Amino acid sequence: MKQEADLRFHSQITRNSIALILAGGRGSRLRQLTDWRAKPAVPFGGKFRIIDFPLSNCVNSGIRRIGIATQYKAQSLISHIQHGWGFLDGRFKEFVELLPAQQRIEETWYQGTADAVFQNLDILRRHDPQYVLILGGDHVYKMDYSKLLADHVEKSADMTVGCIDIPAEEASAFGIMSVNDEWRVTGFDEKPSNPTHIPGQPGQVLASMGIYVFNASFLFEQLVHDHDEQRSSHDFGKDLIPYLVPRHRVFAHRFADSCVNMASGVPYWRDVGTVDAYWEANLDLTHVTPDLNLYDEDWPIWTHQEQLPPAKFVFDDDDRRGQALDSMVSGGCIISGSTVRRSLLFSNVQVRSYSSIEDSVILPNADIGRNVRLRRVVVDKNCEIPPGSMIGFDPVEDRKRFYVTENGITLVTPEMLGQKIHYVR
Repeated sequence: MKQEADLRFHSQITRNSIALILAGGRGSRLRQLTDWRAKPAVPFGGKFRIIDFPLSNCVNSGIRRIGIATQYKAQSLISHIQHGWGFLDGRFKEFVELLPAQQRIEETWYQGTADAVFQNLDILRRHDPQYVLILGGDHVYKMDYSKLLADHVEKSADMTVGCIDIPAEEASAFGIMSVNDEWRVTGFDEKPSNPTHIPGQPGQVLASMGIYVFNASFLFEQLVHDHDEQRSSHDFGKDLIPYLVPRHRVFAHRFADSCVNMASGVPYWRDVGTVDAYWEANLDLTHVTPDLNLYDEDWPIWTHQEQLPPAKFVFDDDDRRGQALDSMVSGGCIISGSTVRRSLLFSNVQVRSYSSIEDSVILPNADIGRNVRLRRVVVDKNCEIPPGSMIGFDPVEDRKRFYVTENGITLVTPEMLGQKIHYVR
């Protein structure tokens, strides 16, 4: 009976909520991967884009009123949303609404995360939600937002911040929350060198995930106040949270309490904001039991599903065998007399004969020529790797043409290969 009551409670809250995904950032640490697309539009996991994760979390949680604030090079993101997220039914007041920077209130583009919400206040008010869920569009994780919302309501909070436990030595990369025994936030420090530890958990700190729940009327009031503050940079982390913590009821919500599918017992949340982190998170999916479960029918990740033929592996000669080992290979791929090991191939990748790919991530529509050797490489969408190329074996030589990270991951884009691309990526 309690479970049924909880489900009804969660359902009522989510129906009265609207989610706003902030998807306007470039993600410059991903280097040339975001030269022509916003970070939320970067492909991930063989067939998805990063923004599919918060969007899927919303739908699976029962939140079906969703706005997406876009700004930087948003065309591929807009196209993806239009093709893959049109299944919500407006007859039931369900929608995914694109909110590009339109200078609706004044003649400026989005100046910060809080300003991106402020500039859409009239739209939010028109939908008349009771609660507003603010999300980033650039992290990979599976989370039941209904549990976060229920926690917010049960604590009579004005604002609730989604938080993840991290080691104290990593605190300098995050906004860190200090909390009391009731998990009310007592302090907030942006990238501190000496962070406050979680009560009863020495060595662990609470990092903000950039996920916020507000009572709608409270949020609207605070955004107007922040907009009128000339010294503000109009950012949730830098301005709103430090202002609200000593004055209002701000609580922390632990990600472990709402995370979905903890395969290893540790909540899965990844900021794939660097080339190294992006490469590693994609290759994690090729493990026997990856920490991120993409095969869960109870919490699926939705996306634009291209109509593609199955992956094909051809030739079975001793020196020319089409095979993929410890790898993920997406629809439309043809592995023709080549070997793929510990790698992830997105849709429509063609690997021609006598080639070898190891520990690499190959984005859609790439064409790998004959006698190519790739190792620890990220190949961008639409690349045509010339026959006989060897990439990922000599960092000094690779840096002359490509981008090589400190950890030795080589990023290859069409522009680096001297190829002109005339369509959206």
